[in-house]
Amino acid sequence: MTDVTPTTIAERVVEAILAQKLAPGERLGEQDLAENFGVSRTMVREALMQLQARGFVEVQSRRGWYVVQPSAEEARDAFAARRIVEAGILAEAGRPLSKVIRKLREHIADEKRAIAGADAATRAFLLADFHVCLADQMGHRLLVDVLRDLTARTTLAATLFQSKHEAGQSCAEHAAIVAALEAGDTKRARQLMLDHIGNVEQALQVEVEAEAAPGADERLRATLAPVALPRASR
Repeated sequence: MTDVTPTTIAERVVEAILAQKLAPGERLGEQDLAENFGVSRTMVREALMQLQARGFVEVQSRRGWYVVQPSAEEARDAFAARRIVEAGILAEAGRPLSKVIRKLREHIADEKRAIAGADAATRAFLLADFHVCLADQMGHRLLVDVLRDLTARTTLAATLFQSKHEAGQSCAEHAAIVAALEAGDTKRARQLMLDHIGNVEQALQVEVEAEAAPGADERLRATLAPVALPRASR
């Protein structure tokens, strides 16, 4: 693997979280990561420190690095932050949106293809990435990274608390948001977004079912492999 940097490694870990391939509480061994990416443990440690600063991993004394397990309160905070950010993004939807609508519809088409035939990781990643795509297409460049991290945090919560929110339902709710934007009904789009985030949050189960994940090298390589997106030819 060429041109690997600590940031490359960190972003691959976040992508794996968004795809629900890395579970809360899963161990991230420095040596395993170094071998997977073909880099030094020093570089891996720098990547893990980046992730720690962003709130995705924690180091446990004499045990190593682990993906964080958000508490119920931390999950609520993340969902609340997403409501504020995403409602704010849609509140400013006043300019011509033809290009934005086209890109979002293409994303939803990718979601549908993934739901129909792709693996669960690709499906999960695309459904989470819709929100990042929305921020990007609406021109809020400074919020893209913020929203990616917030979405990854709520994805960890959905994984930990065994969300019952169905992929098809998420895709349909995304399509309804885009349809409202296309109709010029910003107020409805904002409300649909708030409802959608609320639906995802309410689908979380109260009981935590954290399972120990195997730490085999092969599983690590598969987990951190790039998500294969089922893109149609543009």
